[in-house]
Amino acid sequence: MKTYPNVTIFDHPLIDHKIAILRDEKTSMKEFRELVEEITTLMTFECLREGVPTTEIQVQTPLEVCTQRVVQDDAIVIVPILRAGLGMVNGVHVLFPSAKVGHIGLYRDEETLEPQEYYCKLPKQISEKLVLVVDPMLATGGSACDAIRKLKDHGCKHIKFMAVIGAPEGISRVAEAHPDVQIYVSTQDRCLNDHGYILPGLGDAGDRLFGTK
Repeated sequence: MKTYPNVTIFDHPLIDHKIAILRDEKTSMKEFRELVEEITTLMTFECLREGVPTTEIQVQTPLEVCTQRVVQDDAIVIVPILRAGLGMVNGVHVLFPSAKVGHIGLYRDEETLEPQEYYCKLPKQISEKLVLVVDPMLATGGSACDAIRKLKDHGCKHIKFMAVIGAPEGISRVAEAHPDVQIYVSTQDRCLNDHGYILPGLGDAGDRLFGTK
């Protein structure tokens, strides 16, 4: 697959270990949900290494006053792509508990495999924030492209996208459509099948997160 300067594919043994369990069809809904959150937290640590608005404050330690860098209040917004993206929100909140959450609802047309929007609710002044779009599966890339386009329509200029599993087709589509958006994927899988599902993948992430299958 072609390499893109705005794409980071993780290569971390701890993430690989958790994804191995995540893929297993015998993994319970509870454990699946916990693993998605844990992987998200590990990815968030690296994803937000750069580009996070910070400021300096004075802190009184038991010995003296020092200058310390902190993340600016209300600087980050999490936007899950419904419904599976909800499974990643708590993983980000572990590190940024005060981050606000917006929602973009998209479903995939079974014939065209293209996304159809059914819901959008975003925090006020989102255009001024660092927006972290999350979705466990980056398959065809249609939903991710549409969600990012929607955010840009709302004036957002600082957007990052994070997925647990990505197909080469989807990664390429988003990277080329939005070269200004940094894309983070924990694992790149082999390909898509004729129905637009990632292989080897892990099945339908929404169904496995919420027990709807």
